[in-house]
Amino acid sequence: MAILPIVTVPDPLLKAISSPVDMVDDDLRAFMGDMLDTMYNAPGIGLAAIQVGRPIRVLVMDLSDEQTSPDPKYYVNPVITWTSEDRAVYNEGCLSVPEQYADIERPAECKVTYLDYHGAEQKIHATGLLATCIQHEIDHLNGIVFIDYISTLKRGIAVRKVKKLVKEED
Repeated sequence: MAILPIVTVPDPLLKAISSPVDMVDDDLRAFMGDMLDTMYNAPGIGLAAIQVGRPIRVLVMDLSDEQTSPDPKYYVNPVITWTSEDRAVYNEGCLSVPEQYADIERPAECKVTYLDYHGAEQKIHATGLLATCIQHEIDHLNGIVFIDYISTLKRGIAVRKVKKLVKEED
């Protein structure tokens, strides 16, 4: 598998609305494998296709930790079909906004329909970290980055810090 370059803010590609995928085939599964390798290498717990330059409605996640075996999940054309009125705050970060974190409030629970690795339709009721992460990644598919939820001032500071970090790495 390949490690793909991660797109960072303020790249306008991150504001693009991703297109639905027509079918899950071997090429898409290989791409999702590359996304997973990229995510693990970063390291992160979720990655949307747009973050590696492909504006398609695909994301991968793995919420396992060092004490548990890897548990990769693949979501093709995910759609949030319901969210709870209860809210939860989580200190979020993002591979496209490296080294920047902010407390983001989202629905505490959500229901999602999607196609899995094999193209079969699935439904989940997500709570806790899974609910936060899947909403964060689906936001990417809709051109939303987590820093869009914070003040303009804080967002500007975060983008400047990322620009400086990326410049130093080059």
